[in-house]
Amino acid sequence: MTTGKDLLDLGFKSGKWFKDALAHINAHGLEGAVRLAYLDTVKPPAELPLRPAPLPYFENIRAETAVEQQNIDAVRLSMQQLMRTPTVVTGAVMPDACPAGPVGTIPVGGVVVARQAIHPGMHSADICCSVMLTNLGRLDPKTVLDVAQQVTHFGPGGRLPERQYALPAALRAEFAANPFLSSEKTLSLAQEHLGTQGDGNHFLYVGTSAATGDTVLVTHHGSRGVGARLYTEGMKVAERFRQQLSPETAPANAWLPADSPEGEAYWAALQLVRQWTKLNHLCLHDDVAQRLQAPVQQRFWNEHNFVFRAGELYYHAKGATPLDPQFMPDITGPRIIPLNMAEPILIVEGETTANNLGFAPHGAGRNLSRTRHKYSKASKTQQQWFDEETRGIDARFFFNEIDISELPSAYKNAVQVQQQIAEFRLARTVDEIRPYGCIMAGDWEKNAPWRVKKRQEKKI
Repeated sequence: MTTGKDLLDLGFKSGKWFKDALAHINAHGLEGAVRLAYLDTVKPPAELPLRPAPLPYFENIRAETAVEQQNIDAVRLSMQQLMRTPTVVTGAVMPDACPAGPVGTIPVGGVVVARQAIHPGMHSADICCSVMLTNLGRLDPKTVLDVAQQVTHFGPGGRLPERQYALPAALRAEFAANPFLSSEKTLSLAQEHLGTQGDGNHFLYVGTSAATGDTVLVTHHGSRGVGARLYTEGMKVAERFRQQLSPETAPANAWLPADSPEGEAYWAALQLVRQWTKLNHLCLHDDVAQRLQAPVQQRFWNEHNFVFRAGELYYHAKGATPLDPQFMPDITGPRIIPLNMAEPILIVEGETTANNLGFAPHGAGRNLSRTRHKYSKASKTQQQWFDEETRGIDARFFFNEIDISELPSAYKNAVQVQQQIAEFRLARTVDEIRPYGCIMAGDWEKNAPWRVKKRQEKKI
């Protein structure tokens, strides 16, 4: 009878696979060369070490201040560690790049290309964060923003039952058939979160086209709780593969082999979440247009936080706008790059080059974290900063509480970002949507129930 010690003596590394292998060997009485031949067919693949040195990548960014240089240095440090991951073949960073986690984590504004591998940590929890544009013709921008404020939903949780949009039965059935999306919680969130925008840097923006003068609605958000749950499940599975395939790889860079059953199911789940997120935008845009009785003149969208496939290569864009049509077969218009609430949204086109890998920036990015930015604004009240930085635009916060970390100064200089887009030949601007106003979540936590309760308790 063959035992685990026998397999260890033969030089095999122990693992969960021992149990099934021993059961098969002993059930069929395998010995000698026949046993070795069988073990070679079921043993785990050899562990993949980190590359001894990082692969080169493209830096489409330069600093103009000491703070910007510190930001680039942090991005560079992460990319150099990340580019040692055994599946990775190349990468790039955009002018809006900034750190997004511990050293070795893909930065915002980063693109990382891997061979036959899907890295959940490289698209993060906000899967398919994206922007959609609808041209509503010659309408009054204030009227559009007022109606949109009645329609949209920011903050945690989902829409109340009486305000929910219909989740197509066919899409729900596809969710239920996918092992990554079939839980009751995920299916519930797919209904409740439809037509919601979340918080953070997500927005609803109304402006006018510089080219036509038409009023335009733009929304920015991702897949909400649906995508967050897929990311969590994907990371769990990727971690199991990491422990088996490449223990030296950082947990944040774990991957699912694309040709494994798990990898194929995860890729299918990503496409379903993409469908859901596009519908999430459409619910809001169609509702606004119908309430205004406005025919849609033009509509296009693009994600900028996703995984794209070209053959056996998987392009992980963590805040990068895809330009190459092979990445987005359903895209028929130009791409959308927002900067900040007080600046025009750029409408761009572009081609794949050696240094952009088929991508452009997704926005303006940050030089400082939210917390550091807040500390830097201690010299004035939040209201004073708000009045100063939003002068000339109709800026609104859904929860009527200012979020100073989303004011224009929280982001990189928009003019410099545009200059670097041109300098590195990342894209060309074909139109601008000039701001009338926007809605963002605001500081919803300030009056969250647990904080209100805590303040009341202090008064007692």
